[in-house]
Amino acid sequence: MSVNTSTPVTLSLSELQTRLGYAFRQTSLLQQAVTHRSFSADHNERLEFLGDSVLNLSVAHLLYTQLANLPEGDLSRVRANLVKQDTLHQLAKTLDLPAVMRLGEGEMRSGGQGRPSILADAVEAVIGAVYLDGGYAAAQALVERLFAKVDIKPDMQAVGKDPKTELQEWLQGRKLALPKYTVVGTSGAAHRQQFEVSCEVTELRQTQQGSGASRRAAEQAAAAAMLHHLKSESAA
Repeated sequence: MSVNTSTPVTLSLSELQTRLGYAFRQTSLLQQAVTHRSFSADHNERLEFLGDSVLNLSVAHLLYTQLANLPEGDLSRVRANLVKQDTLHQLAKTLDLPAVMRLGEGEMRSGGQGRPSILADAVEAVIGAVYLDGGYAAAQALVERLFAKVDIKPDMQAVGKDPKTELQEWLQGRKLALPKYTVVGTSGAAHRQQFEVSCEVTELRQTQQGSGASRRAAEQAAAAAMLHHLKSESAA
């Protein structure tokens, strides 16, 4: 009689690969992608950083193809709706990421496996992992599968703008380069961490900072601070 020696973690990752529609050559990358910093030093934040860029490029290509007649400003706003936390959180639930997330005990007790910011970041980390494992074409194909059931419409640009999108449009309207976001510090326990992020507009020699319970939230706070500063200067 054969004995199944697969561990629950291995089985979970195997099932996740089925849901992703992608088979990893290096399953350690996928394991890292679903590992929160509260669980291990080998966590998913670097993969999240990489996946964020891959996601934005892939969604931009998707919109360029699907919404051929939409101008650049409206495309940017539609993309912002697709890559925001709420949308990624919903995608994480369709992948059943809460069931496979690796979290520290404190984070688990505080409900971290269902926290939108953690799950949204994990989606980006998974995309980053696929990019490293199989290249851009594989990552782009994954993004297209993830968004296949999302109702992408031109009027999505009517949804209220978040600070990062509004700042981007403010700068683009003045022919200025996009801002640069940098994590400049973290504080607190692993399951209650605060991120400090700087937002730099190089051409204007302006830098503002923001803080939040996730990198994403801190970036939004920094963008809001930058917008307030630039609009105040313009009105002066």
